[in-house]
Order: sequence, then structure tokens, then C-alpha cells
Amino acid sequence: FFYSPQEVVSGDSEEENNSVNLMDFSDEILLHILSYIPSTDLVLNVRRTCRKLATLCLDKSLTHTVLLQKDYKVNKDKVKQLMRDIGKEIYQLNMAGCYWLPSSTIDHVTRCKNLVKLNLSGCHVTSLRLSKMLSTLQHLRSLAIDVNPGFDASQLSSECKATLSRVSELKQTLFTPSYGVVPCCTSLEKLLLYFEILDRSREGFMLSGQLMVGESNVPHYQNLRVFYARLAPGYVNQEVVRLYLAVLSDRTPENLHAFLISAPGSFAETGATKNLLDSMARNVRLDALQLPKAWINGSGLLQHLKFNNPFYFSFSRCTLSGGHLIQRVINGGKDLKSLTSLNLSGCVHCLAPESLFRKAEDDIDSSILESLVVSCCNLRHLNLSAAHHHSSESIGNHLCQLLSRLKHLLSLALPVCSITNVAVNVEKPPTASNLVPQTFGRKVRIGIQTCPRNLADQANQKIESSVFWALMGSLRFLETLEIIGSSFSSAMPRNEPAIRNSLPPCVRAQSVGDSEVAAISQLTYLQSLTLAQLPNILTGSGLVSIGLQCQQLRTLSLANLGMMGKVGYMSALMDMLKHCKCLRDLRLEQPYFCAGAQFFQALSHCSSLQRLCIVSRSGTLQSDAVMSFMANCLEVIMCHMFMGESLTACRNLQQSIVRSFQADRPALNVVIFPLLHEDLTEVIRDVPMRHLDEITLFKSRVAEEPPNLWW
Repeated sequence: FFYSPQEVVSGDSEEENNSVNLMDFSDEILLHILSYIPSTDLVLNVRRTCRKLATLCLDKSLTHTVLLQKDYKVNKDKVKQLMRDIGKEIYQLNMAGCYWLPSSTIDHVTRCKNLVKLNLSGCHVTSLRLSKMLSTLQHLRSLAIDVNPGFDASQLSSECKATLSRVSELKQTLFTPSYGVVPCCTSLEKLLLYFEILDRSREGFMLSGQLMVGESNVPHYQNLRVFYARLAPGYVNQEVVRLYLAVLSDRTPENLHAFLISAPGSFAETGATKNLLDSMARNVRLDALQLPKAWINGSGLLQHLKFNNPFYFSFSRCTLSGGHLIQRVINGGKDLKSLTSLNLSGCVHCLAPESLFRKAEDDIDSSILESLVVSCCNLRHLNLSAAHHHSSESIGNHLCQLLSRLKHLLSLALPVCSITNVAVNVEKPPTASNLVPQTFGRKVRIGIQTCPRNLADQANQKIESSVFWALMGSLRFLETLEIIGSSFSSAMPRNEPAIRNSLPPCVRAQSVGDSEVAAISQLTYLQSLTLAQLPNILTGSGLVSIGLQCQQLRTLSLANLGMMGKVGYMSALMDMLKHCKCLRDLRLEQPYFCAGAQFFQALSHCSSLQRLCIVSRSGTLQSDAVMSFMANCLEVIMCHMFMGESLTACRNLQQSIVRSFQADRPALNVVIFPLLHEDLTEVIRDVPMRHLDEITLFKSRVAEEPPNLWW
């Protein structure tokens, strides 16, 4: 969109002569505009437009930090030219998730002699290439890499180890049991570990969590301030992380202020970990904490840990009661104004005074939530999903009414049953249609379901009485919203076959439908929206309202809306998509979804779309429509479809897409595969981690990690 000064002002009329010339803007304004352009376009294209832009494009504010992590059009030649032109000016380089670039691309990073921060997560880097590159980066202080099978620390040169000895921040993603480069980093202050080791090899052999021969060197944690470990499912990941923790248990760093371990399922406490936690309770004051549920449940650990100015807590899936939460963590409301992120996902009793004799479906104690809201008034990220948080009939004490006081919220995750209007539920029992079980068998028609006649009726329905409508109106600056059924589980778990049956929704969630979805349209600044297991979606008319009003929406995830045997909201979804000009990621999970010509024609209006994922048991797709969609939407680089089609049909379509578009889209990643096929897990393991973690696998992402954990 850049033109020469002569091209900007043209024509003889007075109106044209008075038009604004882009080059007349101040340098400060132009630099701000240029900051939104990818570095490769800036240096390789825009810089050649005119002399003024040639100078501005090389300004230190634009070349200091180069971000390639989602520049899906970048290729090896562009990286080579970019490094040749401005390599010496780059101090921070982020190439995270550039899985499509050949490993030889890393060789050009050696031109960036002044690099201080380097992120190569998701890139193909061998031990020898890493050694050669790091040997030239003497100023490096922050590094992120993957450790793949075949990594050999003995191949690292002495110059490379000298560079690593000065690194203070390290992020390692492990795909094989290894210490990686951790033993070489003797000045570590921040250590982030992502364990993605599979329990079985491709040949079906069971893997061991024992480290490779020659990795007897131990990590150096004496200066550590932040320790973070995230484990994928599997026992090998647990075995390896215990080896990393063993050193911590011997001597706890005095400056440790953030200790976070995210582990799915059961991760049992051992004597070594108990010694570590006891040492932490005696010697450190924390600002951020996350522990496996088995380490917290039934223990008095929280009573002994000391906190300084905490900014992040995660008690995900713990049986922590609201009474313990108030007494041991919130401490009566003292010193919790600093808390900005809180994850209570799956913490089913966190809003009840005790958990011993309480059922998960019982009403919450509003006084506990009120204490939480008052004490943590500066919360920006709050996750209350995966639990039944049922409000009582007390006036003014509904969960939505209390949460509306958190004016600083930027992201929020709630269970569907928590947003129902209690008074309506009491006065109006569930309709006959809601009493019909959601199954995949024959449809049972009971009466005629009434639907709103138009969008205006939908928007005006229960405006004054709906507590959820009022909540949405009070959180005007919310950017991320997740409304997920408390019993929802995706058909695509991580390392297991697809789930064939899902649990029914909570009874209180039966009334949540189109009017509640329409209330979300009040969020003008909404960027990411997840809706899962909303059983009373009839027409989906609220989706159209969101498409019209939420013009900044970039990520949309819809799962199991309405009746499970019928996609009743398809027409509204197609109308919605025509307005989503900024949408980049779309994930749909719905049984019997028909991805036909009309759907893909509507989706083609999403001109910014980059990633598409459809998960559908017994779903169908039209190959010609998919090919036409890919031809029209030039930005799409990820197409994942797990449907009910045959293996042959899926393979033929996948090959056709790759053959037709791979040359022009270097980052193109296509996976089309039968959802219920026994080899699904083998196919998923080849999906780039960026796509798998961000869109393909369903999960709640609000407060999943501390804010600004990595740059």
C-alpha cells in the first residue's frame, strides 16, 4: 500500500490536490505505521519504494527486534537476504514455529553478531548446527530451542559452551529424554521446560525416561528465579522431569520466586519432591505458583508456603475448597492486589466452604466468590471452567453479578451452567425439547420449538433480566472469552484414540442458547471466542450478531452447539463468517457437520483466514469445494480435517491440496484423516507443535500460563 510521493497526489481538481500525502507524515507516525509490517516485507520490499522509506525502514526501532514466528510467507532465501541486509542490527530474533524452513536456514543466523535474544522453538536444529551458530553469538543471553532424538551435547564446541555459560534465560522443548543444553548454562535465572516425549517410538517400542549416556552432568540452579515445566501426557515425561527436579531438591535457590509445574492426570509426589517443597516453604517467598494436583490435595502445603507479591496462581484440577482458598492463599484479602492471573479450571470445590460432603453440582457460596473479587480486584485473567458453579436464588449474589466488578479483566473462562439466569430456571422448568437426551440415534420430535423471528427480537430478549447480558456489558474491554460446558470433552484427546461418546450437559446448562450468545456481541474488542456444549442453540442467530459487532475477532472455536445429531446453526454460521474479515483461526467440532460448497463459499469471505480445523464424527466434506476454498483464500496455510470420510478419499484430497498449493505456500500443513481411524494418534504426532497446541487440540487457554512468560 506504499506509493511514491508523485503517485499519492494526482489529478487537477482542488480536492485531489488537497489530499494527504503519506510522505508528509512525521517520521514518528511513519515509523509507527511501518512497525505493523512484517520485517521481511519491510526490508526486502517497502525499503525500495523511495528514499525516505529506505531510510526509515532501517531505523533501529524496526530492526532491533525481528519477528518471523508467524510470517508464513517467509522462506530460506528471504531469511538469507534479510540477515545479509540487517543482520548486524538485529538484537532480538524470533523464529519460533518456523517448521517449514530447512535446517540450513539456521546457518544465516551467524550474521547476527549482536543477538541478545534468540527463539528457535519449532525449528530444525542439529547439535552441530547449534554449536556452530552459538559459537559466534557472544552476546546471547536468552535462548529457546528444541531437543530432538539424536541430540548429542558432546558435539558442542568449547566456544558454544562459553556462550551458553552466559545465557540467563533458557526455554527447551524436549522430544527425547535429555538434559539438552541445561548443564552448560551455568548462569540460568529463568528455565522453561516443555516435555513432549512420547511413551512409544514409531516402531511401537516402549521408551525409557532414563537420560542418554554421557548426560551425567547436572544442571546449575543456584541463580534460578523462575522454574517452569509443562508436561504432555505420558509417564516418560514424568520420569524425566523428576531428574530435573532432583537437583532442586538438594539445594533450593534462594532467589526462586516462580515455581510452576503443569502436569495432566496423576503425577504422584515422591520423597524428593516433598523435600523440595518443604525447603521452598522454609527458604523462599514466591510470586507465582502452580503444582500438580496430587501435590496439593490433602496436604497442608499452602499453609506453609510464603508469598511476596504474587501475580499468578494456578490450582487447576485441585480439590482445593473455597475455605482453604480464602484462608491459605488469599489470606483474608491481604496483599493480593498484585494478582493478575488466576487459574481455577477444574477446581470443582473452589467456591464452596468445604469439599468433604459437598456434591460438585451444589450451589456455590457467593461470599467466597465475593471475597475473591474484592481481594483480587486487579485480576486480568480468570479461569473458572470445567466445574459446576451454580448460583443460588439470592438476589445480587449471582456469579455473573459478582464478576462484573472485575473491571480489568482481559480474558475469562466460565462453565456454561454458571451463566444461567437462576430466576428464569426456577420459574420456567425445562421444556420438553430440552428433556430429550442428546444422542446420535434417530431424532425424536416433541412439539415445535420456537425460535426468535429476527435478530432484533433476539437482541432484546431478556436484556434487563439476564445476568450474563449485564456481565458482558460491564466487561467492555474483554479480549478473550471461553464458555465451555462443564462436562465437555473433545473428540480428539492428545495421545489416545478419538472419543466416541460424550457426557450429557449439565441440567442447568439446558437453557443456555441463542440469547446468551447474542449477549457476547457487546464485546467490541473481542479477539478470541470459544463456545462449547451449549445445548439450547436453536438457530445460532446470536452468532450473526457477534460477526457484525465483534470486528476484531481473530480466533473462533465452536464445539457441540445445539442438538448433537443436527447442525441447526449452519445458516447463521455462514452469515456470521461473511462479516469476519479479521478472522485468522477457525476451529469447528460438531458431529454430522457437512463441509459443503455453501459453507466454504461463506468461509471464503474470511480474507485473513490462516488456519482451519474441523473435527466431526460422521461428518462429510466436498473435495471440489475444499479445493476452490484453498484457491480463493491465499493466506490459508493450515487445513486440518478429521471427519467421517474414507481413508482413500482423505488421502486423495490431502495430496491434491499439497500438490496444488505447496509451492506458493511454504508453510502449508495439511492433515485430512478419518477421525475414528486407529492410526489417528500416529498422524497427530507429525503435526507441528505450533498448530497442535494452538488450534488442533481443544483446551482452555485462559490463564494457562503466567502472562509474559516468554517474549
